[in-house]
Amino acid sequence: MNYLSLKSKKDQMVTQQQITDFLANKPIAMAGVSRNPKKFGYTAFKELREKGLDLVPINPNADEIDGIQVYPSVNDIPQEIKALLVVTNKEQTAEVIKSARKKGIKHIWIQQMSETPEAIETVKGADINLISKQCILMYHRPHGIHKFHRNIKRFFGRLPK
Repeated sequence: MNYLSLKSKKDQMVTQQQITDFLANKPIAMAGVSRNPKKFGYTAFKELREKGLDLVPINPNADEIDGIQVYPSVNDIPQEIKALLVVTNKEQTAEVIKSARKKGIKHIWIQQMSETPEAIETVKGADINLISKQCILMYHRPHGIHKFHRNIKRFFGRLPK
């Protein structure tokens, strides 16, 4: 499926099918996992794992997080991984996406607030399922505030269809 053709250039709408296709991958690499429990990269990693998502953490400054082997970069993850969740600082996102494209990753989710125009541009011309401007915590078994936000989006008709 040509995912980029599903989105108009103007609004880059994400569809529910794109989200379903992304979440169907096992495992999913996650770039930007933090060792610091107060940072989003750690809390998202922990919460998604608790909800059953099989994640492979990427952090150049750690060997292990919560007893799980950490890879230093996208280039180092096992070849069979075809999905990547990016929760890096904006300054790092484009480089991570370039590495993912070279690696042959076919599904990329750039967590809202991590995307940049340069990172989005990097995906153009590739048959990659790109999801951006969305919070994964609202789409994979949401609870608490994430479930509330999802319901607000649904109420205002802004939930992907």
